[in-house]
Parts: sequence; structure tokens; C-alpha cells
Amino acid sequence: MQVTSEREPDGSPLVFDRPLAIVGGGTVDGALLRELAEKGVAMVGADGGADTIDAAGLLPDAVIGDLDSLTNRTAWESRTRVIHIPEQITTDFQKALYSTEAPVTLALGMTGKRLDHTLAALSAVLQYAPSRRIMLVDEVDVALAVTGCIAFDAGKRERVSIHPLLPIRFRRSSGLFYPMNGLLLEPGGLIGTSNEGTGGRVEVEPEDDTPWLLILDKSRLWDLIAV
Repeated sequence: MQVTSEREPDGSPLVFDRPLAIVGGGTVDGALLRELAEKGVAMVGADGGADTIDAAGLLPDAVIGDLDSLTNRTAWESRTRVIHIPEQITTDFQKALYSTEAPVTLALGMTGKRLDHTLAALSAVLQYAPSRRIMLVDEVDVALAVTGCIAFDAGKRERVSIHPLLPIRFRRSSGLFYPMNGLLLEPGGLIGTSNEGTGGRVEVEPEDDTPWLLILDKSRLWDLIAV
């Protein structure tokens, strides 16, 4: 039995040397969870997200949260590590973020089901994007939080959406149907929804390291993990 009321005994986060999926209580494709597990992705249930992992026939590496949504905590404590964090200042997603480290973090079940949860997830991504690589994954899209430049391949007419989390000016771009040279994007102003690739290499270069979102079709998940 692995149970702790903190993170590690010394207070340090759980460290994963492979991609990590943090799973919340929203809508999650069980087949995708099984695919992630087959490819060696670690899994953490953010409170009731552990039940979602269980419903897919999988066992999370840990359960983290205030545990107010977890079904049968006692049974979980006999199966995996349960990390109870009772503070109510942060969301369970944030608790899972500050209690873990991983080279890439996928967040599933954090968006779409409830608007307030979606907004909270975006706030958490903005908070942690400077220090870790995070992707929000839902039924349709994958949204990678980017700080700085990025380059990747995109098909002709492939949707490439660029969303500002804060005001950010882009120095240049290439490979996009609508160039972003010198554009200022900001919430409540100009945003880069539904741009398109021209076919081939896409390069996007902002003027600073302000976090922004690159949003592609969910089919590009593994490509973005490798970027």
C-alpha cells in the first residue's frame, strides 16, 4: 500500500522521466487513455479523474487532490499512491501540477464539460507554461502552451490556431496562410483562430517569452509531443 498525505516524504514533487497525463473529471476518451498507457505515458488522476482512468481499465501512478470527488478513497489507498492536499486555494489540476515533474504533461478531462473548469484550466496553463511543457487535450483539439518560438510541419489547409493567453506580439511567421509578421494578438482583441498551413514547415517567432497556445487537431498529439 502506498499512501501519503504530502507529496514525497521530503515534500518534493513526484518526478516522471517520461510523458505524464494528468486526468480530470471531464469527458475523456478511454481508448486514448489506453493508447497513452500502451506507449508508456505515466498517469495521475486529479481527484475524481482517477475514476475516469479506472473506467478505462487502467491504474494511475498516483491520485492527487483534495479528494472531494474521488469514489471510495479507502479502496484507492490499497491500489496506488494517494496524495491528499486539502488546501482550497488551488484546483485539483494545479495541485497535480505542483506535485509532479515531467518532460511533457498532457491534461485530459480539464476542458469542455464545464466552462468554469475550462477557464480554470487555462489559468493553470498560463501559470505553469513558463516552467513546464503542457498540452490540453479534448475530444477535438490538442492545445500546446508555448513560450518562445516553435517550428513544426503542417499540411496544406491544415488548421493552425494561435491563441494569446496574454497580449503578445509576433516578430515573424512562415508557412501560414495568414502571416503573423508584426501582429499583436491579445484577449479581447485580435486572435489567431483558424489560420492555415500552406504545406510544409511552419515557423512562429514571438518577440518575447509570453505564453501562447498552439491549437491543432487531436490527431497531431504525438507530433506535438515530439516537437
